[in-house]
Amino acid sequence: METKVKSNAATKRTARRSQPGTNEDSNVTTSMVIPELKIENLDLGLISPDPKQPRKSYNELNLQGLADSIKEFGVLQPITVRKSKKEYIIVMGERRFRASKIAGKQTIPSIIREYENNNVLELQIIENLQRQDVEPTEEAEAIAFLREKYTSAEIAKRLGRGEGFVRQRIKLSGLIEGFKRFVRNGKMNLSLGVGVALFEPEDQKMMLETMGKEFNAGQIKRMIENNTYDLSKAPFKVDDKELVPKAGACSLCPFNAINQGSLFGDGKMICTKSACYETKKLKVFLNLIERAKKENRILVPDIRRHWVNQDGNQLIISQMEKEGMTVYLLDDIDILKRPKKPTAKSVKEDYHWKEFTEQELQEELNDAIKDYNEEVRQFNAAEENGFVKGYYFDTGSYKFEKIFVKIEQEEETETTPTTIPIEKRKMEDCTPEEQITKINARELRKKEIENNKQFEEVVKMIRETDYINSKKPLTVDEMVAFSITLFENNIGYFEQQKNFKAFYGKSSNVSREVQVEQFKKNFKKEKLHKLIRFILTKQVHFGESNHINNYTNISFYTAMQGFHKTEIAKIEKAYADKRSEREQRLEKRVAELQKQVKALSA
Repeated sequence: METKVKSNAATKRTARRSQPGTNEDSNVTTSMVIPELKIENLDLGLISPDPKQPRKSYNELNLQGLADSIKEFGVLQPITVRKSKKEYIIVMGERRFRASKIAGKQTIPSIIREYENNNVLELQIIENLQRQDVEPTEEAEAIAFLREKYTSAEIAKRLGRGEGFVRQRIKLSGLIEGFKRFVRNGKMNLSLGVGVALFEPEDQKMMLETMGKEFNAGQIKRMIENNTYDLSKAPFKVDDKELVPKAGACSLCPFNAINQGSLFGDGKMICTKSACYETKKLKVFLNLIERAKKENRILVPDIRRHWVNQDGNQLIISQMEKEGMTVYLLDDIDILKRPKKPTAKSVKEDYHWKEFTEQELQEELNDAIKDYNEEVRQFNAAEENGFVKGYYFDTGSYKFEKIFVKIEQEEETETTPTTIPIEKRKMEDCTPEEQITKINARELRKKEIENNKQFEEVVKMIRETDYINSKKPLTVDEMVAFSITLFENNIGYFEQQKNFKAFYGKSSNVSREVQVEQFKKNFKKEKLHKLIRFILTKQVHFGESNHINNYTNISFYTAMQGFHKTEIAKIEKAYADKRSEREQRLEKRVAELQKQVKALSA
């Protein structure tokens, strides 16, 4: 049975819901009218979900809660369906349909409309995206579908979301299925998911295979960092579109993270296409070779004998030799770089282990300035003293600077060119001194292998003991080890630079063993506390996993009460006030609808 009512602005708005107290199983159907629309109580057996519906997941607990409400009050808002042969297909309201079946209902109030196929899917997508509990990967796929028709700004306006949110979801849609399942089960947060999605599917598959079956956030972060490049440190201009014409300018490239929203922080330009970045670096190097040849300058790569066999250095050496250039290693030449004038700050950095009084600092600065003046004199008189012009090339960054070069005159044989490492020569082709070096290098490698096996054996032995069940308080050594573990495996490069820049202290010129000993010597529990607090702020989840249904979030929310109780209370009050206002408006609206029900039933 159906009822038609004259339409007006008020009833048009109220047609979106039926009223509390409506008996869905009765023969009396109450309808609010939208032009050319009617509400009917349709048999649930005549209705089917849309197989193309973009929403795939439903919270069973929430569905049961809705079913309980429907048992008591009925369906407060009719579903929307379209006719399809002998049945009806759901356009909007599958959750109400499912809950009605659970509640044991026979019929459900329905609005019947006609749609074109594309319009149906678009309407379903927009309706689903306006919910509060959308699963992020489904949300990403839906927004990506809309992106084929609308701009990011238009989608944001339709959904009432920020454009940055839309851009981030579009990027998340590029995540391969193997990683999407980790987002769905909560093991991978959205930030990390978007970071992985920046890479091509083939690269994502390689990352997934490298990680293995067990999800490892720290390992994924390291792989992202190892395959991304900070464009602020690039050896070329990011707006240069002529360096590699096919690639264009980095500033406009879609693989520049800044063009996908602020994924690495505001204003951060991060390249996520390693092949393109390496191609541009190589082009910079080839251009430098041509420039050096044209200006008749010696090109000096930052390579010493014991670094020659590294793959990157071999590439540079072979390219220079291919271009007809002589390769001079740093061991064979003297170079003069333009000296930098010392400051009090630079003196402190050079002597970071020493505490200066103001007088001592000034005396040290005066000595440094004297040395600087002498270096300037030598630099200006370089050509008079047998130096020639050159370029110094950093093999890591591919940046270069002008220098003066003096080549040491040594006899060289054709059988032992300086560019061939000792490791690649036969023992009989080496001098006695080089043979000693070769023997020592072999012994060093054997020790490294033995150390690895020894360490593995120790760890396996400890894992088989009752160590983890020990009742003893943590020792300083254990806290030091835990701090370093947190730092190395859970905090990314950019976060390390931002929040923990001097974590180990300025000791890069010593071995790792010495660094650990120095770290232990200067260790304070505050360092461990800072690491733990930093990780606490990063491990919370947003969206569906909020602070009332997630153990991680609720524990964090509770912990923060001891630090920011007043500020949290203000935020809670603001939301409570909004909720109260909304509930008051809803109560008035429901009261009006109840009056209309009585009037229509009279």
